[in-house]
Amino acid sequence: MEAAIKLARKWARQHRPTADGEQGHEILAMEGSFHGRTMGALSATGQSKLQKGFEPLLPGFRHVPYNDLESVARAITPQTAAVIIEPIQGEAGVRIPRPGYLTGLRRLCTERNVLLIFDEVQTGMGRTGRLFAYQHEEAAPDIMTLAKGLGGGLPIGAMLATRSVASAFTPGSHASTFGGNPLVCAAALATLEVIHSEGLLPLCHEMGDYLMGKLQVLRSRRSIISEVRGKGLLVGIELLTAGRPIMEACLAEGLLINVTAERVLRLMPPLIVTRHEIDEAVAILDRVLSTADA
Repeated sequence: MEAAIKLARKWARQHRPTADGEQGHEILAMEGSFHGRTMGALSATGQSKLQKGFEPLLPGFRHVPYNDLESVARAITPQTAAVIIEPIQGEAGVRIPRPGYLTGLRRLCTERNVLLIFDEVQTGMGRTGRLFAYQHEEAAPDIMTLAKGLGGGLPIGAMLATRSVASAFTPGSHASTFGGNPLVCAAALATLEVIHSEGLLPLCHEMGDYLMGKLQVLRSRRSIISEVRGKGLLVGIELLTAGRPIMEACLAEGLLINVTAERVLRLMPPLIVTRHEIDEAVAILDRVLSTADA
């Protein structure tokens, strides 16, 4: 994320000079977003509770409502270098973009000569049934970040950019002590090969549909559930009550889930999950929710 922010600002200094001779440096981010814990990523994050105690944050970030294209259009100024967004907001409660939103952002950024940055750290590497979540709308970014699933369990992060945008980084512009080390790069390559050779993308679609179907049935039976939403194997179950006690009860029964936005249970099963394992997970969730409903 730090590399993406740096690249966007470096590119803007070359390609977005303003009338007064200054260069655009501002980055628009989304309310409710989460981009990481380092200072640039934390400053881009749209959740004040996560920023508390780390002030002063880096200047040059403004936040607009998620899923509101008109708000982005109004917020873009000559000082704007880029718009940064998670294709699906995970930490905000698995918030899904409305149809056409990402395509509209792509079109708007192109028209205004502003970079579009997708944070695919959580949604990338097949999690939503496509290799990258933006491919559900074919809204290609100028810059994209990856991590988490990229290394198949080993720590790795990557920043990708189009050739024209990447050219703003000249030798010495950016580096990392452990960047590109051979061990994790070999793991990332092996992960990509397995995703393709073992057909994990269509499997994610199939298992995601199966999971959503089971959860919709569960919703019809458990009044504590207000909504189920997601794509592929990234699913959120919004409750009418606090989610932490439900999560802790599920953990006690061997079901690993977590809670975001206080009331949303987030399910992110492995891409190799089976129908039997989904059945078992939903059965545990059903037992736990039956107690809460009572």
